[in-house]
Amino acid sequence: MGLVYLRELNTETKFALWRIEETAEELLGKLQLDEREKAKLESLTKGKRRLHWLATRVLLRFLLKTEEYINCPSDEHGKPYLPDYPYNISLTHSYDFAGVLMSTQGPCGIDLEIIKEKIVRIKEKFMKPRELAFIQNENIDQMYACWCAKEAVYKLQGNKGVSFLEDMTILPFQYRPQGVMTLLLRKDKKTHSFQVYYEQFQEYMLAYVVSD
Repeated sequence: MGLVYLRELNTETKFALWRIEETAEELLGKLQLDEREKAKLESLTKGKRRLHWLATRVLLRFLLKTEEYINCPSDEHGKPYLPDYPYNISLTHSYDFAGVLMSTQGPCGIDLEIIKEKIVRIKEKFMKPRELAFIQNENIDQMYACWCAKEAVYKLQGNKGVSFLEDMTILPFQYRPQGVMTLLLRKDKKTHSFQVYYEQFQEYMLAYVVSD
């Protein structure tokens, strides 16, 4: 099916979601890979992990509007980047979908998760008591919005040295199917504030954030 959602947040930032219905061979046929990437692909177990990796690269090609080779390495912390383009990027995937966020505004993060009741069992592992206090009637969707928001900020700041529970705090917000929340990140003895946008997409939760 391919592209199912494309949204331009402003002139500097956009994201897209891709429904994965192709085989690995079909996705691979849309790409050009160097030896390093071929080795990376071979290291992935067959199935969803390989499909996710391929689909994010196909979607990246679509957003960059090029048929040329795209160099997309990852740094020592696993954060992907584009040395040949002026964009900051973030990648995500969950079950049948892959997503890409790109921005020239600043570092960015995106997360997509399928909504399941299991999050109730782990809520204390990533949310403080004062955060759980504003969850409305143990609203699973709201919990997923909080999880995705923390994951998006984690990706934005570089995939390193940050605890969802200890270093991130979400301020109280009224849950709606689409909205924004404020997340405070404590890092390097400083507090950073982020406006994280979230929305329900089919049976998934999506969150994205861009730093000024």
